[in-house]
Amino acid sequence: MDPVLIGEILAGSMFFVIIAMLMLGFPVAFTLAGVSLMFGAVGAFFGVFDPSNYAALPARYTGFMSNEVLVAVPLFIFMGVMLERSGVAEKLLLTMGKLFGNLRGGLGMSVIIVGALLAASTGVVGATVVTMGLISLPAMLRAGYDPRLACGTICASGTLGQIVPPSTVLIFMGDMLSGINAQVQMAKGNFAPTPVSVGDLFAGAFLPGLLLVGLYLSFMIFKAFTAPQTCPATPVPPEERKGLFKEVLIALIPPLLLIVAVLGSILGGIATPTEAASVGAVGATLLAALRWKLSPATFRQVVVSTATITSMIFIILFGASVFAIVFRLMGGDRLVQDLLAALPGGAVGAVLAVMLMMFILGFILDTFEIIFIVIPITAPALLNFDVDPVWLGVIVGVNLQTSFLTPPFGFALFYLRGVAPSRITTGMIYKGVMPFVVLQVFAIGLLFAFPGLATWLPRLLY
Repeated sequence: MDPVLIGEILAGSMFFVIIAMLMLGFPVAFTLAGVSLMFGAVGAFFGVFDPSNYAALPARYTGFMSNEVLVAVPLFIFMGVMLERSGVAEKLLLTMGKLFGNLRGGLGMSVIIVGALLAASTGVVGATVVTMGLISLPAMLRAGYDPRLACGTICASGTLGQIVPPSTVLIFMGDMLSGINAQVQMAKGNFAPTPVSVGDLFAGAFLPGLLLVGLYLSFMIFKAFTAPQTCPATPVPPEERKGLFKEVLIALIPPLLLIVAVLGSILGGIATPTEAASVGAVGATLLAALRWKLSPATFRQVVVSTATITSMIFIILFGASVFAIVFRLMGGDRLVQDLLAALPGGAVGAVLAVMLMMFILGFILDTFEIIFIVIPITAPALLNFDVDPVWLGVIVGVNLQTSFLTPPFGFALFYLRGVAPSRITTGMIYKGVMPFVVLQVFAIGLLFAFPGLATWLPRLLY
């Protein structure tokens, strides 16, 4: 049998075996590395893979650990966890709820706004959904909100951390797309390609993120007019309104200034993402120490949580590196490129196929697991179709955010289910998120129809 065909069969089989093993519940990082090593041994037996290629792994791992861009990941995680654990997020939710309480749907709008602010400060979906579920869900239920609307609003707002900068997902995608785009362009004979940076992806995701927030707020206003009984006003007693303006300023302005300083310095080209992340980490710590209680025990929890999340992400990245080497050198990249090229519709058909695959994988895998597996094997083929790398990164982020929301397997639904009171059924959560899933799909359609939503601001800034 043709060695090329054997290699492609093994590469394709390896991908599906890994997915099957993950569905059985095996740890992602060790599944990626272990299955890849076993298929590498089979490939070596058939003469379609050279085990000496594993020698490149130590240099690749060292490169990850010394990559200045990726240093921003633990810093942004620290910033987000600090704001969550120190009570900043809780204060924001409670204060904004009072501010908009006199309006029908006002409490829901405040949850969406705070969700966007937390997304711009944490970039960690699970932490945001759990935090808002613990704080705002009981308040919305006490105010008489329809449980389905309350659950949908919290889940949708919590997943904004997937796409709103400084999303840690965008940092990894920016780093990967930068290298892949350079390789594709050089293969085409362009030896001076336009570089793609994390800052480009942050700028590209800015308008789509605002678009999603706007769609969520519009839906809440629509519900306030068409079904006011589902989102009644929650008037604040006159005695509590005294000093409310000052309370809002104290709760809102410091975190808002921190977010503006971090994102503004990146988008304005004043600082790199890593430099801005360090400012954000220090700023969040000072904010927690000055405005809210920051005990040594809380600080220790923040550090441990940051180390745990960062270790989880990077160990998956290490396992994905083994998979990438075996898959690519057995001809898997060529197989993927041929499959995508054979699809009807050209670049649009290829992008839709990859988006559908990622959407389905989002039911069983975490975002980092998906991008570490799928981006390296599909992005070269998509960029070969002259797909804009910034647009690709943004639409992948919105697509995975939609997958996180979609019943029955969306991760955000399980996060909320874990902290919701017993009277909230799983069916209520499923029904509540469906309108927001429709809004997400609409946003993806707009990104397809108007790519400038993701590409205009990066071109303007850089």
